[in-house]
Amino acid sequence: MSGTIALVGGDEFRAGCEDMDQEIMQASGKHPASVVIIPTAAVTGPEKAANDGVTHFSALGAAATRLMVLEPSHANDNALIQPVTNADVVYFTGGSPDHLLAVLRSNGGPGSTLLRLLTQGLERGLVLGGSSAGAMVMGSIMRRPPLYPAHNPAQDEKNRWVDGLGIAPGVCVLPHHERRDPAETLSELRRSAPAGVVYLGIDARTGVIGRPGQWQVAGFGNVTVYQGADFAVFGAGQQLPAGF
Repeated sequence: MSGTIALVGGDEFRAGCEDMDQEIMQASGKHPASVVIIPTAAVTGPEKAANDGVTHFSALGAAATRLMVLEPSHANDNALIQPVTNADVVYFTGGSPDHLLAVLRSNGGPGSTLLRLLTQGLERGLVLGGSSAGAMVMGSIMRRPPLYPAHNPAQDEKNRWVDGLGIAPGVCVLPHHERRDPAETLSELRRSAPAGVVYLGIDARTGVIGRPGQWQVAGFGNVTVYQGADFAVFGAGQQLPAGF
């Protein structure tokens, strides 16, 4: 894979994201970068989410546009999704990870036409970014939001872990991690989380940028790496450990 993946912990397009998002655009090697904002996950306000992204990246010097892929049929509409084939950066907003995952997998099997084009794009050097829900779906596994009310807490917790898209293999993204205590999170992961995966607790306005085996932290906060029985915290500019 010659492209770059950007996994952001949330609060996209806000003050404090500027340096990180400049790094995301710089990874494309293009200036100005062509940035396509896709608000699929923003089920309660996709217009605002898309417009906020276009405004934000335009202010940073990008040639930014929006792509309103909101339902499964859109993800298989060749004419609608054509802009991603020429994009330097494609960025998925936050919102509902379940909805985003369902739309991107809408063909079943290998997934939607949009997902196929994005995978091909990574081979040609595309920068594929996502914030919160947009980052969660890219991992090998994903922790779905909890069920309320919980019918059977232990079973509900087990059912929250589902397969992601595997774009960032061997990784699970835990967004908005600034709200969590790392020791408590480690204890929870050891009780219920699938083994063999590295869990990345990514703070809001913070990202992990790179590709498998070459990840670097950018942005406002920290990234907590949970691997086996241990965790470690990394700040902006630091490289994450190799091996995933």
